[in-house]
Amino acid sequence: MRLGKAKQKQSASVELPARSENVILRTKTGGQIPARVVESGEHSLLVAITVPTKPLTAEQLDDLVLEFHSPRGRIRLHGIFAVDDPSDPDLLRMKEPRSVEVQQQRNYVRIQAARPVLVYGTGSTGQYESFTVDVSGGGLLLAGPDTLELGEEVMFRVSIKQGQIPISGTGRIVRVDGQGRRAMAFEKISDLDRRRLVRFIFELQRNERRHGVRGED
Repeated sequence: MRLGKAKQKQSASVELPARSENVILRTKTGGQIPARVVESGEHSLLVAITVPTKPLTAEQLDDLVLEFHSPRGRIRLHGIFAVDDPSDPDLLRMKEPRSVEVQQQRNYVRIQAARPVLVYGTGSTGQYESFTVDVSGGGLLLAGPDTLELGEEVMFRVSIKQGQIPISGTGRIVRVDGQGRRAMAFEKISDLDRRRLVRFIFELQRNERRHGVRGED
């Protein structure tokens, strides 16, 4: 009896994505499959794959990991995956979800700033010139391109000041807003570049406050 209650308590403590939330299904070989939550229950999830792909094999289903972002950070869940409807192999049921990893997300100040950025897709998307809509120590909101897919890993190089070495690293597209802009969360960025970016943000904030004082005068 105690063991049953302990299992219920452990299951209830697992954070699950909400209905209509975009998620990523990760395969053992490193593949990334964008999906969307169709149903979110207490002990199971129903997700729909949102890109054209071959039906997953039983071996691939056994090793799937579901990844999503929450205020706590990036959460990865393991569970029992199966095709929910044989006539629709893109519809997967995940039972007994359990957390395998939680990468806590720091809270960074975000500020509007248009800066030139080069984005390199890891697939066949090539290289694109764009600009930032806003920046933070944890990621960038990009004006485009609209060819970047949710969950896609990209390399980036953003110029924060003329004459300075650009800030570079890798990131992942974690959200697409109503205007088609891509939110990219940093995956790999050096401590030095992150400090440079945070310092740049503080300078922008200080300039904005100065301009505000002058405007009132």
